[in-house]
Amino acid sequence: MLTGIHFLLSYTCNMKCDHCFLFCSPTSKGTMTMKQIRIILKESKKIGTIQETYYEGGEPFLFYPVMLEGIRLAREMGFNAGIVSNGYWSTCVEDAKLWLNPLSELDISNLSISDDELHYGNFQDSPAKCALAAAKALGIPAYSINKAEPKVQQKPDIGDGKGTPEISGGIKLRGRAVEKFVEGLPTRNCKEFRECPYEDLVDPKRVHIDSYGTVQICQGISMGNCWKTPLSELIRGYDARKHPICGPLVRGGPIRLIEEHGLDLKDKYVDECHLCYVARRALLDKFPEYLAPRQVYGLE
Repeated sequence: MLTGIHFLLSYTCNMKCDHCFLFCSPTSKGTMTMKQIRIILKESKKIGTIQETYYEGGEPFLFYPVMLEGIRLAREMGFNAGIVSNGYWSTCVEDAKLWLNPLSELDISNLSISDDELHYGNFQDSPAKCALAAAKALGIPAYSINKAEPKVQQKPDIGDGKGTPEISGGIKLRGRAVEKFVEGLPTRNCKEFRECPYEDLVDPKRVHIDSYGTVQICQGISMGNCWKTPLSELIRGYDARKHPICGPLVRGGPIRLIEEHGLDLKDKYVDECHLCYVARRALLDKFPEYLAPRQVYGLE
């Protein structure tokens, strides 16, 4: 049952992070208008099961007035509202309160701030930490997002004479991370990847929607375009098994996606996300409607 609508308010970001799913950067295009947000919120009401909305990017605070008005409308319509940000705007706790006070008045349910070495190194007084402190002072539920560069660790020996390699850091190998972090990581035979361990493709709980109208089940996998077909109709008509990308993934994971579409790829990949992303990248021109937007594949 779909309960969440995540607005990709813009692909524009003040940063260009190596692990970004969406290839966001200061030069990325695609920013929502208030008209588009109103349409999506009205359609979300029609769906009947939506409980929460999120405002993400890119960096949503770059478009603060639009984000604020979108949240206000969502709250008026009875939806919870959350935000994901890197906290760049928080130069100090006092100033961060000025940014956050209007949001505290709207009673947002979640403010998630990227507070890790990939954004701010080991800077102890980072903007993220100031933002989290300001949110706490204002009574806003705030959470820290911590990611790190992937590193290989060994699991304890369980009697086979060697430990099993384990990758730390919490980064999923989609988007720019495939270009930046794959080299040097341990790989496995692609025939092992027979399921999608991260997304419920049959019954998604949330979708991400961008200014182009792309309704994404997972970053870069679209169920359709909500400017061509109303969002409520797209949700009602979605059948994962008939979807040319989700269908194979449901039937047998990334390896099934390769097999059903006759792709000739390498034998070894780091994990399911890595193989799935590479396979989808190879299928872009064959399924442009379902593998969208191109922004998410580094092709603006």
